[in-house]
Amino acid sequence: MSADTVRTDVFDRQREQRGWYFYDWACSVYSTSVLTVFLGPYLTSVAKSAADADGYVHPLGIPVRAGSFFAYSVSLSVIVAVLVMPMVGAAADRTGRKKPLLGITAYVGAAATTGMFFLDGDRYLLGGLLLIVANAAQSVGMMLYNSYLPQIAPPEERDAVSSRGWAFGYAAGSLVLIANLVLYLAHDSFGVSETTAVRICLAAAGLWWGAFTLVPLRRLRDRGSAGPKEATAPGLRQLAATVRNMRRHPLTLSFLLAYLIYNDGIQTVISQASIYGSEELGLGQSTLIGAVLLVQVLAVAGALGMGRLARTYGAKRTILGSLVAWTVTLAAGYFLPPGVPVWFFVLASGIGLVLGGSQALSRSLFSHLVPPGKEAEYFSAYEMSDRGMSWLGPLLFGITYQLTGSYRDAIISLVAFFIIGFALLARVPVRQAISEAGNPVPDTI
Repeated sequence: MSADTVRTDVFDRQREQRGWYFYDWACSVYSTSVLTVFLGPYLTSVAKSAADADGYVHPLGIPVRAGSFFAYSVSLSVIVAVLVMPMVGAAADRTGRKKPLLGITAYVGAAATTGMFFLDGDRYLLGGLLLIVANAAQSVGMMLYNSYLPQIAPPEERDAVSSRGWAFGYAAGSLVLIANLVLYLAHDSFGVSETTAVRICLAAAGLWWGAFTLVPLRRLRDRGSAGPKEATAPGLRQLAATVRNMRRHPLTLSFLLAYLIYNDGIQTVISQASIYGSEELGLGQSTLIGAVLLVQVLAVAGALGMGRLARTYGAKRTILGSLVAWTVTLAAGYFLPPGVPVWFFVLASGIGLVLGGSQALSRSLFSHLVPPGKEAEYFSAYEMSDRGMSWLGPLLFGITYQLTGSYRDAIISLVAFFIIGFALLARVPVRQAISEAGNPVPDTI
């Protein structure tokens, strides 16, 4: 192969990688501004305005406490995603046409998010429906997005490429969150009400998602079918078929189990940290939003920094180190004094520095363990571990609080997920797992 051909291949690969980064840039704004900051409190207020005298709404005639409607909608969106992801993943692998499927899921999610502008008054059912559609679409889209990683990056580049993708996502989330907070906090200066400002922030996330999705759709390439074009089974049957296939690669399954457990801890810390800050530490909303923004900013540096560490020490060792850091951070959080925002910001800094790297390196390490031609199907299982199976942590958090009445005990209980996840990951021989999956083993892994 000539030097010119090699240079052309490298240029084309890097161009495709840059396009791939931009899907994280496009859709992460939904996670940050919509799901983490604005939609939960706003949809709850809309549901309360529609509630009866006892505080209940009645979707499909079912009595639901208004304060629980957002949580139940998120749970239902996870169920929808779990049913759809295996079918879409198998179809993507069998037809080799990931890009059209990515485009469909992205624009369905973006349209649903943009439609949240019309969520006002007592339209809680509209809000629940749009949340279910947007959240499920994002999960399916991220599964397809992740499945490109083994195809656009050779083994020695994956840690760095995956880390840059996460960094792009956190950077976009931070940028848009700053703009949203300016609008939200100074809404009178812009001549809009507080609720209208929230609706604009929600819709803007959808418009951002749709606009920047054009970049990956222009640059990513489909590579043709990896096998016969068989009919795709219904969701549960396809999920069962995927699990049966994964049993032929028990070491890949062992990594996925470890990831499921420690990622459950990560997702629970993200979702419950604001409750801990407000209920146990007595901190105000502005402090909590500022802490979310700090996490987003530092996660960019954390993802890139841990990507560099992985090049020297390997992804597995770096992930194990991050799990130790998570454990120490939670232990420190147990002792935070109430009413002192500075220490909560210190805790947020610790979370931000390990958050992006933990997730980015887990994704890149898993990409080495996927048999060729099974990328989308295996990443559907990975995405379900990432989004669809993270219910044990919130359950443990809730039960601990119910039994002890202490959010400090609840937050420290999550240490178990990082300790167990560390022990399971440490036992996975990743070089052997990569080899048994039929992939080349990198020099450093």
